[in-house]
Order: sequence, then C-alpha cells, then structure tokens
Amino acid sequence: MRLAHLSSSLPALVAVGLIALVPRLAVAEPTVVASIPPVHSLVAGVMEGIGDAHLLVKGGASPHTYALRPSDATLLNRADIVFWVGEELEAFLVKPLAALGGGADVVALSKAPRLKLLAAREGGLWEEDEDEHEHEAGGDHEDEHEHEHEHEHGAHDMHVWLDPANAEVMVEAIVATLVRRDPAHAKAYAANGASLRGRIEGLKSEIKATLAPVAGKPFMVFHDAYQYFEEAFGLKAVGALSVAPQRLPGAKRLGELRERLVSAGVGCVFREPQFAPKLAETLVDGTPARIGVLDPLGAGLKSGPDLYFRLLKSNAEALRNCLESKPAG
Repeated sequence: MRLAHLSSSLPALVAVGLIALVPRLAVAEPTVVASIPPVHSLVAGVMEGIGDAHLLVKGGASPHTYALRPSDATLLNRADIVFWVGEELEAFLVKPLAALGGGADVVALSKAPRLKLLAAREGGLWEEDEDEHEHEAGGDHEDEHEHEHEHEHGAHDMHVWLDPANAEVMVEAIVATLVRRDPAHAKAYAANGASLRGRIEGLKSEIKATLAPVAGKPFMVFHDAYQYFEEAFGLKAVGALSVAPQRLPGAKRLGELRERLVSAGVGCVFREPQFAPKLAETLVDGTPARIGVLDPLGAGLKSGPDLYFRLLKSNAEALRNCLESKPAG
C-alpha cells in the first residue's frame, strides 16, 4: 500500500519540485567574464552576494603578452557579459570578441562616459615640465623600431584604473551593464556599486596621505603604466626603461636612461614582478639609485573585490618606502 501510494504521488512531487525551481532559474545571474585582475576586482565588488565573475588573465601574466587558451575561448563563448579595458591594452581579445556575434554584451571600460583618457607619452624619457594632455603628443625617436612599435601599441595610455576617479566611473558602467542584463538584481547591483564608490573615495584620501612626503621626488618605472597614478597623487616619474614591456632597450637607450637617472637625481627605479629584474639592476649599477617594485595589475594578490584596494595601497607604500630611503652606497 505504501509503495502504491508513493507511486501515485510521484508525478505530483516532481511537478512541485520543478515549479519550485522556476523562480530560481528565472533570476539566475548572467555569466560574466573580466579580462584582467583590476577590472575583475571592480566587477566582483558590484556582483558581491549575487554571483561570481570569471577572470581571464590570472596571476603574474601580462595582458601585453597573453595568449588565449582553449579554456578561455570556451568561457568567452558562454559569456553573457565581457568587461575589458579595450583593444589598446588587451590586443589578444580583439579577434575572439569580434567572433562572439551579438549574444554577449562586450563592454570596453576605457570608453565609459566621463572616464579620463590620457595620451600615451612618447618615448621613455619625459621632460620635467611635460604636461599630460588628452591628445597624442608629437616627437621623434632616434631608434626607428622603438618609434614604430610605440605607435602600434596605441595612442592612449590604457592603464586607466590606476586613477581612482576613473575606477569610480568604471564602477558606474559596470552597474549599468549588469542592471540592464539582469534587472531582477538591479537593487543589489546599485547598492554594491554605491558602497564600492564610497570605498574608493576613502582609498583616495588614504593614498594621498601616504604619498604626501614623496610627492615630486623623481623616479623611473619599468614601462609607462603609472601616468594616471602620478597625476592623481602628484608624483614625478621622469622615464621608463622600456617603451613597451615586451621590447627591451638597447645599449644606446640604456646609456640615455642612465644619463637622465643621474641628471634628474632619480632615487628609485621600479621594476615589475611580471618581468625579470636584470634590466633595472643593470641601469642602477654604480649609481646611488635603489630598486623598488611596482605592479599595475596585482600579480600575487588574491583575486576578488579587495584586490583593487590592495593593489593601489601596495603601490603607494612601495613608492613611499623606496623614495624615502637613504641613497645606497
């Protein structure tokens, strides 16, 4: 009798179970992909408590040299939304995103309304009185190949997230996209976005205080990735070791960099964890300059909503620690 009763009730139980699943399926969050750790961090902050975003360029990899893996291609094909900075930074994504068709929302955050976009600085040595203008600067390279490569790299500096004011604009664009694609969670996205922008405002004040003692002190970087950070906090980079991270300088260029290092009284040369330290070591050898580490991406940091804040704080601390130190030797 019990078996007969259970058999007769089974279709009804299955139907009830399926009905219970319908609301859950109807409000399922979209599949979201973010290109690099700082972008992923901001997206994860907006999606916190709702869903998870997938990160493409993980760990110490660089978007300048990244090659898309088959698993990445599979993920992109499943995506409802893809957030990236833009073709001038993540060139490896240009063709795969073009092949997606119209099914996914592809959002280039460098094109967000009101985002501040700066021209890429010409060459690797910048005049002390050079102003950052929002147009492409002129100039000639003695090394023709470096000149050609620089323009291939793009007219704009695409490290836009290193200005916290730009990060706030990016958060607004992320919220708007997620709300449009997933209106069932609109209130949660908006609340997370507001909270995130409040945290970024606090971050700006904290970093300004950290860097106040070293504002205006000259330094050099591995590649020109920090212009937004410099402008936001009154810093003074006078040159970059490489015009592009995948192209190392020749002997002539190293000589010019060393001359600028000495004449400008550079206290620190900053390398990056994604690239070997040998170049920076060669440049500072025999000079009082020290070597520090700056990272525009967050290599070694745990991905997630807190990465963006840890990234900017760690760079600010690295700048202060190195620039406040007494000269070597």
